[in-house]
Order: sequence, then C-alpha cells, then structure tokens
Amino acid sequence: MLVEQARIAFAEFGVDASLDEIARRAGVASGTLYRHFPTRLDLIEAVLAGQIAELIDRGRELLTAEDEFDALATWLRAALTHALTYRGLSAAVMSSALDHENGVVSTWHAELFAVGAALLARARESGVVVADADETDVLKMVGAIAWATQDTLDSSARADRLLALLMNGLRHRGSRL
Repeated sequence: MLVEQARIAFAEFGVDASLDEIARRAGVASGTLYRHFPTRLDLIEAVLAGQIAELIDRGRELLTAEDEFDALATWLRAALTHALTYRGLSAAVMSSALDHENGVVSTWHAELFAVGAALLARARESGVVVADADETDVLKMVGAIAWATQDTLDSSARADRLLALLMNGLRHRGSRL
C-alpha cells in the first residue's frame, strides 16, 4: 500500500511529494514509512522498480510482435510515458547512481537499453527502419523528448507529436537523400 500511494503521489507531485502525506494516504504512521524506506531515494527506487520491470516485460513481449515498426513505436511510447509520468524520479535515482554506484539502477539501465536495442535491431533487420538508426541515439532522443516536454501544459500531446516526428525519421522509405 505504501508503494502504491507513493506511486500516485510521485506521479501527481513529482519527486518532492510529501512523505508524511504518502504515509497518511496509505493509512500508516510516518514512522512506519521510514522503517520500510529509510530515505526518500529508497521509496523512489521501490516505486520505479515495479514500473521499470513492467516496461522491460512489455518490451520483451513486443519482440515477438508481427509488425516490427509498430512494436518499436509502442515500446518507445511506453518509455516516453513512463518518463513523463515519473518526472524527476528517474533523474533523482540516476543522480544517486552516479554518486553511489547504485547497482540496481545500473541493472535497470542495462535491461532497458537491451530491450530498446533489441526492438530497434529487429526493426532495422526487417528493413522497416533506416539502416543507420543507432539505439543509443534513439533512446537519448526519447529521453530528450521527455525532458523538453515535461513542464509544458500539453506535455503528453506535445511528446506524442515529437515522438511521431522521431518515428517518421526512423521509418525506411526505400531511398535516402
């Protein structure tokens, strides 16, 4: 219940959501929250763990989808939605990882990258995306879209438009300029 309430609060208010309010919403005392999650970062990691596992699992499922381009677009949209929903959370965890060499975060990053790379490679091999599409560049562009749109009034709509532009640029059309 604590993690679920934290997920909701972080999605609503970002990384600075009140921990006391999260405990209250979960129907427990603040001390209970701190016993289970001694730091804000511990709670953030618990929230992200489930969301990232779902994103990784979804990507693995899409590796067998019939339409390689649609599979890639679907997963990139899910990754973008995750980044927008948990604005600030991933950045807080990544900053912590850089400061503390967090093995969990490194594992998440590697697994997310591997799934995204596999989906892009499959699309590239089937000829539906341009041959020179690079997984690092594509994933960084999705991150940049999330960053660029996170504080706009229509962040989801704007992010969808920018992702559509990215996907249009990736689509193989038979000839290049």
